Amino acid sequence: MGHMDILMELQRNKVLESLKQGKRVSNRAFDEYRNVEVITNVSENANGSARVKLGKTDVIAGTKFGIQEPFPDTPNEGSISVGAELTPLASPLNEVGPPSTSEVELARVVDRGIRESHCIDLESLCITEGEKVLSLYVDVYAVNDDGNMFDAASMAALAALNTTRMSKVEDGAIVYGEYDGMLKLANQPLLSTTYKVGNHLLADADLGEEKAMTARFSFGGTEKGVLTAFQKGGSGSFTLEELEKSVEMGLKNAKMLRKLLKG
Repeated sequence: MGHMDILMELQRNKVLESLKQGKRVSNRAFDEYRNVEVITNVSENANGSARVKLGKTDVIAGTKFGIQEPFPDTPNEGSISVGAELTPLASPLNEVGPPSTSEVELARVVDRGIRESHCIDLESLCITEGEKVLSLYVDVYAVNDDGNMFDAASMAALAALNTTRMSKVEDGAIVYGEYDGMLKLANQPLLSTTYKVGNHLLADADLGEEKAMTARFSFGGTEKGVLTAFQKGGSGSFTLEELEKSVEMGLKNAKMLRKLLKG
């Protein structure tokens, strides 16, 4: 067992021992998030950007427009795409190279939460029907991973979208450095993740709690309570009652987080 594995095992045991006594290592309530800090417009070159610190978890998101041909079945619609990079800077477990399964899962879940909420009118991104449309890229970079990357990435992506300026388009091309109003969002999609550790349901798990979990459940939702995406991880399971409690807890926390994101 390597040095990192030993540290993780010690952290995991500490979490489980604490939960046996009915409390979290951090003394937070089971449904309580860590301190949240949101800084917008952190990049001059991006159309929109934000940095979110969730406890010690630290994530940056940026948005950028490109031009492409529309998909044949949606000739008058632009597109949105989310990418995620868990950099070696964020954790000693992350490596340089092709996207890991964790990066792919993170990007897909954040993407689905945004896409299925229909917060962006894709028809408004059409330049010339059947020929040219705008594609919106949302890139998420992990600066430090101390647990619950899903919710931190979702918050950073939403904060970046809320500050996104529309690229100016002339003669079918983007005029870089010039903008034409702000991107309009029809709603505010956000992920909420619950972690099952032993028989306890925890909101916003830190890294020690994440390593001790048997299962996690993430769902995307809007401020109107519409659920847009679901993702289950880990080898354990949730009862129907636990899922209902997770959704109830997530909707309550998302309401609080949206207020922070709007400033």
